[in-house]
Amino acid sequence: MEKMFCFQCEQTAAGKGCEIAGVCGKSANTANLQDELTGSLIGLARIVDGEAITKEMDAIIMEGLFATITNVNFDDEAIIEKIAVVREMKKSLSLGCDGCSTKCDKIVDYDMANLWNADEDIRSLKSLILFGIRGVAAYAYHAFVLGYSEKEINEFFYRALIAIGEEECKMEELLPIVMETGAINLKCMELLDRANTETYGNPVPTTVPLSIEKGPFIVISGHDLHDLKMLLEQTKDKGVNIYTNGEMLPAHAYPLLKEYPQLKGNFGTAWYVQQKEFEDIPAPILFTTNCLMPPKDSYRDRVFTTASVAYPELVHIGEDKDFTPVIEKAIELGGYEQMHHMTGINGGSEVTTGFAHGTVLSVADKVVEGVKAGAIKHFFLVGGCDGAKAGRNYYTDFVKQTPQDSIILTLACGKYRFNDLNIGEIGGLPRIMDMGQCNDAYSAIKVAIALSEAFDCGVNDLPLSMVLSWYEQKAVCILLTLLHLGIKNILLGPSLPAFISPGVLNYLVEKFNIAPISTPEQDLAKILG
Repeated sequence: MEKMFCFQCEQTAAGKGCEIAGVCGKSANTANLQDELTGSLIGLARIVDGEAITKEMDAIIMEGLFATITNVNFDDEAIIEKIAVVREMKKSLSLGCDGCSTKCDKIVDYDMANLWNADEDIRSLKSLILFGIRGVAAYAYHAFVLGYSEKEINEFFYRALIAIGEEECKMEELLPIVMETGAINLKCMELLDRANTETYGNPVPTTVPLSIEKGPFIVISGHDLHDLKMLLEQTKDKGVNIYTNGEMLPAHAYPLLKEYPQLKGNFGTAWYVQQKEFEDIPAPILFTTNCLMPPKDSYRDRVFTTASVAYPELVHIGEDKDFTPVIEKAIELGGYEQMHHMTGINGGSEVTTGFAHGTVLSVADKVVEGVKAGAIKHFFLVGGCDGAKAGRNYYTDFVKQTPQDSIILTLACGKYRFNDLNIGEIGGLPRIMDMGQCNDAYSAIKVAIALSEAFDCGVNDLPLSMVLSWYEQKAVCILLTLLHLGIKNILLGPSLPAFISPGVLNYLVEKFNIAPISTPEQDLAKILG
């Protein structure tokens, strides 16, 4: 258990794979337990195949896949508990097998070593499927807790897991499943968009301050709006303010959440600088999803987790969602004694969010008119995951150098590289439009399709360029969605995934002309011709 193998995220060791410990902070033991959990999920999917699927099974699959995403679960005991739940469900579905001497799939979990040691192209395609469904599962889970689910999405998890565990699969059999992962993720993002907007209202453009008012407060990070809503309910009239962090920033744009006066602003910037920004913070931090880094001793006593997130010795808020310990810690710590001023990466004091598809499409006539009149010459979708690897200042420099007659659509935490920049407006529209969380790539897709219909052309014929950054598995499923839609000429960085083999990369280049980023100057010259 002192050795491991993991290459699912962008920061993987030497660009090849973590073998001693994860760069993310997980130990070899944790990584191997996550593999064991994945193997047990594949075993469960094999048993369920052809059987009646229940909501309980769906929840087990979603939560199990979610727990293996980068920067989610570092707690060995929590992972062991999830493995036990999967095996108990598996056992209940294989009654009568205990006395059988044949070690078939209904008894033995899949050994992930078979995947990591497979032919590199097969391993690459299966990794795309596995890492893709991990991202899809996270989105499906967020919709699930709001009471939204879709049979087609849930059933795909089982089929995809079975394919990963199939030893005789060939490239021509796996490629359609890779593309189907992108198609299913599109349906899942659409489902989550509907769940969020029907629950909290359609996002509206909102300017969010980065300063922190004096007095007790709580910082909430991650993606789960449901957890934020419950925290807001439980802090009513408590004298405790709430500040978002990271991917929770877009919550400020939802009308129902805006109604809570204690939702004040945004604390800090991107997730990867949390160990610096949370240093000696006089307030608790609640992590609702991934983006947790191993907490430093200076603030470890004030970090709380919930849902799939876990870390050894941190207080975990269970399914009852009683945030009393978090609220009490906020009151105990007292917050800042006076207004505390923070700034964005570029020194800005506020950021704007809320430009989801509902808002952008409501002014589609202005956008189309601007293009026809020549006021708007190009659209750039610059977004995705942020991370600590050197070279990500590329995205800041790229946006700074975009021409004044262009619009930048952005989403996910990659926007923190430039969302506090003031680069002006076009026809009353801001040049930078934050569309929301990573799952709100659905908004960008809706806008792109609407523009292609308005100009009677394909998406690839639009003056639209996608310059994306990736870090973890949600970015993988979004990339697969874009490929499923046939979108070409995507620039991807800061480096290409380690799990993409040369053979699979050649396929992506030939079919989709996907390419790595170079320099802002070179890429802009190439894009703008």
